[in-house]
Amino acid sequence: MKPNESRRTFLRTIAASTCVAGASGLSLQANAAQEDTIQGFDDTETTVQGDSVWRPVSERKIRVGIAGYGVSKFGAHFGFQDHPNVEVAAVTDLIPERCEALAKACRCEKTYPSLEEMVKDDSLEAVFVATDAPSHAQQCIDVLGHGKHVCTAVPAVFGSLEDADRVFEAVKRTGLKYMMFETSAYHSECYAMRALYNAGEFGRMVYSEGEYYHYMATPIDSYKGWRVGLPPQFYPTHSNAYYTCVTGGGFTEVSCMGLPSILPHLQKENNAFGNPFGTEIALMRTSEGGMARMAVSWDTPGNGGEQGRVRGEKGSMDSLAISPERKVASLDLAKPPLPPSVEPGGHGGSHGYLMDEFYGRVRHGYPPGPHPAGERRLGAQHVGGGCGLPPVRAQ
Repeated sequence: MKPNESRRTFLRTIAASTCVAGASGLSLQANAAQEDTIQGFDDTETTVQGDSVWRPVSERKIRVGIAGYGVSKFGAHFGFQDHPNVEVAAVTDLIPERCEALAKACRCEKTYPSLEEMVKDDSLEAVFVATDAPSHAQQCIDVLGHGKHVCTAVPAVFGSLEDADRVFEAVKRTGLKYMMFETSAYHSECYAMRALYNAGEFGRMVYSEGEYYHYMATPIDSYKGWRVGLPPQFYPTHSNAYYTCVTGGGFTEVSCMGLPSILPHLQKENNAFGNPFGTEIALMRTSEGGMARMAVSWDTPGNGGEQGRVRGEKGSMDSLAISPERKVASLDLAKPPLPPSVEPGGHGGSHGYLMDEFYGRVRHGYPPGPHPAGERRLGAQHVGGGCGLPPVRAQ
């Protein structure tokens, strides 16, 4: 690899190839400089199958409502308004100025003062919950209770296994579609890992590692300050995805250690959580009987973002290399094309893919996990599939 070749370019090269070879000694450049934008929110390159063209399966549009346009502006970032088979029919935010801005960004005329009001709109088929993380679980339950499919920004729940149980029961009770938009699921390397795992190239997964590094010298602004002093493992989904979104499995046991932080907002007396930790490392038992180490850190400057590696009984892969040398005939490790009007977007080129997958689940009834033969979208799982959810209780 040339010294100035970018990580994304290298990934695109290996993903487009049918020859998977080992590599070692690769490293990422650390960058402690303060970014102008929140880490991960910038548009990024991604792998795309060069010989494929997106084709619509149906001309019927689904009518979607969008809730939330805070600091992240996630309500418009995933491109619902740009999909040819989606109509953004209503939007809402508790702050009127933000609600107006969301309506403009989504080219939508109908607004509501709250999600509680918007879910009463019988013309909506589905709702995207892009609000504050502590509200996700209850708001998704409310949307399902009003007979609408729902997708949500991460995390699905906020430090509560009981809330995870409640969401799961609501999905089972209503029979509607639920999807958490785990961005790591459509990172080029995670997508390639999933394709290789589903093809049996790794065998049983013995060990996985995932890392979510997001340096915050000062906290990101947030509704009611929910990000100030946030315990790292309350936000585990980006790292956990390097097991859950590769295999579709989950976790049965967990042990976690934390390191006290020197940052002021991560002193327990300075945040509502009483949290002193800026870095937390979890060791978990997987549903396959293997092990996973998942790290989340807010206070370690250097390279940021999400990355991971997996090691199976037959082979292994990390964010930059696959080993041992292996021929993967007829297996395309690049992602399928999106509608021409939809951009892959930020967080590793994942936003557009997650939105398009949710459309497919609602319109065509795709079940949790890998899609039926002929469909190649393989992203985030149903709430029961464990993509980025907290560890489940041992059975």
